Amino acid sequence: MLLEINPHNPQQRLIQQVVDQLRRGAVICYPTDTGYGIGCDFSNQKAVKKINLIKSRPKGKPFSFMCSDLKDISSYAHVSNVAYRLLKRNLPGPYTFVLPGTKLVPKAMATKQKTVGIRVPENPICRMLLETLGNPLINTSLPREEDEPAAADPYEIDLLFGKRVELVIDGGDVYTDPSTLIDLTGNSPIILREGKGDVAPFL
Repeated sequence: MLLEINPHNPQQRLIQQVVDQLRRGAVICYPTDTGYGIGCDFSNQKAVKKINLIKSRPKGKPFSFMCSDLKDISSYAHVSNVAYRLLKRNLPGPYTFVLPGTKLVPKAMATKQKTVGIRVPENPICRMLLETLGNPLINTSLPREEDEPAAADPYEIDLLFGKRVELVIDGGDVYTDPSTLIDLTGNSPIILREGKGDVAPFL
C-alpha cells in the first residue's frame, strides 16, 4: 500500500493511520533526512524479525533507532554532560550517535558492548510519526545490490518492496545520503563515518 503524505506539512489523520498499523506490528518504508528506510516500532520483536529477513541481516547485528527528541534519547542511552551539549546543539539532524544503552533498550538494538545507535530526525513526516507513536522507530536502509543506486522515488520503492512491507509512505523524492556516525561513548567525540551531517562541530 502506497500512502501519500505531505512532506512539509504532514496530515495528522494520515500519520495516525500509519501509527495504528505500527502498533499492530506493521513494517513500513518511510522517508528520513538521509533517504527512505525500513522501520517498525522498536518494541515489537516480531516486526523486528521481519526486517531482519527482508534485509538478510546476520543475527545479532543491531539496528539503529530514531527518537523524537533529546528527552526521549535519555530514556534509552546514558548521556554524559559533554554528549548532552553536543546533542543539544546538533539535533535534530542527519546524525547517528553511538551511546551507552540503558536497560530499556531491547536486546536486538544493542551491541555486545551495550552501545546503541540513536538518531533524532529533521524530516517532518518522521518527527510526527515518532511523536504520535510515542516509541522509537527502527531505522535501517533499504536493501539493494552493491552496484545499484538506492531508490529515491516512493513509487519505485513500492514496486520493489511493496509486497514485503505493510505500507510505503510517499513523502516525495528523498535522495540517499547516509548519516554521519559519531561515537559519544568516551570523553571526546570520535567520527566513525562522514555522511550528510557536518562533522565540524565534533572536531
